[in-house]
Amino acid sequence: MSAQPEEAPAPPAPAAAAQLLAQLRTDRRADTWVPAFERDWAKALEDSRHTYSLTPLHDVVRTWQARLAAAPAVDAYMDSGRDETGFVDLDDVLGARP
Repeated sequence: MSAQPEEAPAPPAPAAAAQLLAQLRTDRRADTWVPAFERDWAKALEDSRHTYSLTPLHDVVRTWQARLAAAPAVDAYMDSGRDETGFVDLDDVLGARP
């Protein structure tokens, strides 16, 4: 019997963050994505130091892996020329949020 719940995702590989950063540096969005990843990683590292848990670091890696994986689909959608001018802004529906 495992002490970890079955639904808990497996932790990323030890070198996953370095590999992810290398991929981000070669992406066309590197100018904005690399500093954002480094900021998220630094915050997660600080959180991990305080909590003695690697979970914040794993969460950053998983989040950025998902962003990188979704980028081609987002690009394809944006390049498809779909006109979204008829949509309503969420702020107009929900009103000003604090």
